[in-house]
Formats: sequence, C-alpha cells, structure tokens
Amino acid sequence: MKENKINILVADDDADIREILEILLKAEGFDVVMASDGKRAIELVDENIDLIILDVAMPEKNGFQVCKEIRNVSIAPILFLTAKGMESDKAIGFSAGGDDYMVKPFSNAELIFRVKALLRRCYHYQPFNKEKKNIYKIDNIIMDDNTKSVTVDNIPITLTPIEYDILCLMMQYPNKVFSVQNLYESIWSQDYSYLDNNTIVVHISNLRKKIEKDPKNPQHLKSMWGRGYYVGESNKIF
Repeated sequence: MKENKINILVADDDADIREILEILLKAEGFDVVMASDGKRAIELVDENIDLIILDVAMPEKNGFQVCKEIRNVSIAPILFLTAKGMESDKAIGFSAGGDDYMVKPFSNAELIFRVKALLRRCYHYQPFNKEKKNIYKIDNIIMDDNTKSVTVDNIPITLTPIEYDILCLMMQYPNKVFSVQNLYESIWSQDYSYLDNNTIVVHISNLRKKIEKDPKNPQHLKSMWGRGYYVGESNKIF
C-alpha cells in the first residue's frame, strides 16, 4: 500500500451519512474529502484521490453518471453506497466502472473492511525481484505486474483495479478454467453466493471490451459453457 496518507473522496447528499463516514475513515488514519452532490464529486477528483465512495441517488448527477465521468480521468477504486439492492442496480454500477457495492444501512465494520480490501488490491505492489519480473503475454496483450500496466498492440489500456486483478489472476494460470465462484472469492476475498454471479459477468464483459478486437467473439478471454472462464495460452516472458 502507498506509504503516504490515503485520500478518500466521499460523495453523498445525506449530511448524516457524510459525518458518519468521515468519523469512521479518519479513525482509520485516512484523509477525507467531502462532496454533497455528483457535480462537486467530479470536480474534486484528481491524482491525489486514492479511493471514492459514491452514493447512487444524488442531486445534479447520480452516482452511476459520476462514476462514468470519473473513469475518464481516474482508475481509483470506487465503492457504491445505495439504498437499492437489486441485481440490476449492481450490474449498472459495475458497468459504469465501479469496483464494489454496499447497500444502506451498512455495517460500519464491513465498510472499513471493504475500503481496506479495495486499497490493498489497488496499491499493494509486489517487491521487485530481478529473477522474476512477472510479465505475461497472450498474443498482442502484455501485462507487467510490476508497474500494474497492460498493453494491447503496444497501446496502453486503462483497467479498473477489479478488472486488472481478474485479468492478472487468469494470465498467471493460462488455460485454467476459473468458475464464477473461484473468481469472486479470489478477487473479493468474500464468500460467494449465486447473487454474485452477475457481478463477475459484468466485469468479464467490460474486460473483453478493452482487450478483444471483437468482444462478442473473444479470442483471449474465453468461456467454457457451464464451467467458467479462462484465458488462452500465455507465456511468461521473463
């Protein structure tokens, strides 16, 4: 994780929720920036923001709209807070570029757990090892796990932390079929339920749009009917 202090942006139109989150996050040593509407949240996002907590139902712009705009300038992990717990709402959130989703009212302890888990995934880098550089290749796709970068046809692409973690896990084990449960429990570090199936489906769909020439006919991130997902043969080049 980053050594300097973590900056978290909280965007929620409920003053009570903002106050609770500020107290919880500051107690954990985080710096907190506040926004009471979607428009202000977008204005506050810059390279210093490390994680964003977004309410879905906000004035000016809702959380899903805000998330889409933020993804144009930042890959900081985004945690949605919402009163809606429908699977369709979760799918919209993940499609917009969100990384995790919590339904109000939420457990204070669980919120902190999820915040820390997102930060670990995004900012915990493996120490450099000259004998093991952790660079993987699938045809025109190259992943450098030291710099957390991915290129397609030598062009850098931007992945959200969750998208990166899914692709990284699968590229380390070429041709291994990962069930939806495997992926969810490996990436989220939580027990899987059938309600989480759509979460993985949406992230896989988003990944294919970024790494495949034809996402509807994927050549690299493939499906095995009834079993799960896998990536085609990759070669560790260092």
